Amino acid sequence: MRQSIEGGSSATIPMKSTSPLIFFLLVFVLSVPFLVIGALTGLQLLPGIPVAALAFVCPGLAAVILVYQESRAAGVKALLRRSFDYRRITSNFWYLPIVLLLPIVSVLSFGVQRLIGVPVPSPQIVMVPTLGLLLVCFVAALGEELGWSGYAIDPMQERWGALTASLLVGLVWAAWHIVPLVQAHRSLAWIAWWCVGTVALRVVMVWLYNNTGKSVFAMALLHAMVNVSWQSFPIHGSYFDPRINGLIMLVLATAVTVAWRPRNLSAAPIVEPRNRHAGL
Repeated sequence: MRQSIEGGSSATIPMKSTSPLIFFLLVFVLSVPFLVIGALTGLQLLPGIPVAALAFVCPGLAAVILVYQESRAAGVKALLRRSFDYRRITSNFWYLPIVLLLPIVSVLSFGVQRLIGVPVPSPQIVMVPTLGLLLVCFVAALGEELGWSGYAIDPMQERWGALTASLLVGLVWAAWHIVPLVQAHRSLAWIAWWCVGTVALRVVMVWLYNNTGKSVFAMALLHAMVNVSWQSFPIHGSYFDPRINGLIMLVLATAVTVAWRPRNLSAAPIVEPRNRHAGL
């Protein structure tokens, strides 16, 4: 297969043998040192975030390694330029779900918990620290989304369609978080419901990705809003209920799939790939 990585300009860099399977394996291998450090130290970066979360660099690093093998420095530069490819977002309308969707989900989750009698305290959101958290989360999200969105999702969409590809990436994404969640002392039930919400979230993310001109910047911003919304939930996410959040995300993912075509989750016409022989 020959896939093109598009940079901020009109230039395209040919990629000869994009392999999501090799990418996924490399991400897990690169993550091992962070998981070991997390297991040995038990340190947390923030409440509920173990030091193993520093593995956020691994998806982007894996993508850079593979792209360099395929297209050398030119390919890496084109991939990195996608970090700020906001010009792909041709309609400002899409910034509304990118920025507001996860805060709205958090508000709904908070409301449901209050309705069922959970004594959730009111959130205390201070603007300046929250903006600082958003910046940190955006940098971390770029480390992930350059891999998940910038490298892996497009060849998978070409072969299996957007819905199947998003479910596969979502499953890998969720599995990649399991060890850090265990290190954060989450219960098995908590992790299972979190994985449901995470897979559903990736479906929504691919929907937005395909409707924003395949913007990695859009995905990194949305990803950052996920983490900011969670940390802003009372108290530093300690009252976050993955069961309620997962069910809400599942409803959203189902609505997106029903309203848009599962093949591409986009209003754009379906374009069949020229070559469908790329392996996973």
